[in-house]
Amino acid sequence: MYKTYQVKKREIYSDVHKKITTHIDNLEDLGQLSKHGSNDSKDIFVKFTHQEITKKELLAYFEKYKNSTRNNLSNYIDKKFEKDDYEVAVRVVYLSVTSLPDSTKLIDKPIVLYETKNKVLKPGISETGKWETSSTSTSDKAEKPERNDSFIVKSQTDFEILNINYIVFKELTLLILCCIALLLSVLLLYIFTVKNLIKQQKQIEVLHTVVDNISHEFKTPIATLKIASKTLKKEYNQEIFPLIDRQISRLEDLMKQLHAEEFDEEISIIHPQDWFFFIQDLAFTYPKADLELNNSVSTELPFDKKLMETVIKNLCENSVKYGASKIKINLKTIQNKLEITVSDNGNGIEQKELKNIFEKFYRIQPNNIHNSKGLGLGLFFVKKIIEKYNGKTEVSSIVKEGTTFKISIPYEG
Repeated sequence: MYKTYQVKKREIYSDVHKKITTHIDNLEDLGQLSKHGSNDSKDIFVKFTHQEITKKELLAYFEKYKNSTRNNLSNYIDKKFEKDDYEVAVRVVYLSVTSLPDSTKLIDKPIVLYETKNKVLKPGISETGKWETSSTSTSDKAEKPERNDSFIVKSQTDFEILNINYIVFKELTLLILCCIALLLSVLLLYIFTVKNLIKQQKQIEVLHTVVDNISHEFKTPIATLKIASKTLKKEYNQEIFPLIDRQISRLEDLMKQLHAEEFDEEISIIHPQDWFFFIQDLAFTYPKADLELNNSVSTELPFDKKLMETVIKNLCENSVKYGASKIKINLKTIQNKLEITVSDNGNGIEQKELKNIFEKFYRIQPNNIHNSKGLGLGLFFVKKIIEKYNGKTEVSSIVKEGTTFKISIPYEG
């Protein structure tokens, strides 16, 4: 577009230049622009050369000459380009006038000879000329000989189309509209592509989250089943069989998450005794940890059993990983809110770490060394589950004394 604009601008200026150059070159010969004769300019320089007039009078003459020709020149130019709707400004300037043969410079700055009412601000075309002119004068008195005066004149003619931008854009309207349409098409294609990429990215993130979740959740039931298997080999215990059944059910639920389209979605609720089984399974998996459950929940709650099990077990397993030997779990309902408090006597968390512990894959690194195994996903999933139910999570911790997680989840009665 810019190149086309420049080419079109040059074409218009070239056309204007051709139409008015002939007239400008013959302004002095036409004798119709002012009352001054065609040789007046030459004569005034002769007088100035022979000190018959002052420099001030010389400049005043050309100023008067310019003003006397302005209206006729402007009318001529306007009429010339009336059909084209061009606003053209013209200016003719004497750059220098040199008297021969002594090469005396008669002017020290340019003199405007002709100028239209419209002022030339930024010439679109400037052309310079140089010529030699002479004047011969005779005297009636015998004591004054004939005088021959010659001058070398350098002039410059400037043209400017004041509304050139309007003219160019008017002539390029169709091309501009086509370019705008093309740009809009590219922009729409770009927006569509970006939206599609964002959509694909979200799907990938969801897939990664599901895979991370399932891989993390598989660890606990598998570890529990391994311990149960070893225990059965040593001695028979009736309590182990329900535990094995619960872990198998949990593995089946995890498989359903991987292949959700193959199963009907069930509305899951959590029963009061389920909380006890969560802690019982943890106690079996971590026999060295003292887990104490205070449960005052006596009704069914509209929360997904699998998700609540994930919350409780991730919080407790996190406590065990970071040095806790005693863990207290308090459950209660107050005004249609489930409140879960998990506190331990572990290593604690520094204040600067608290804002980061719920980030995905983040793990606390004391002295840049990982002292516990894990992927940094447990607390991340806890946060996501609580946010799903529009709940809140608060954490308080004292280094070397322990950490407390307080969770509040609203529900409808």
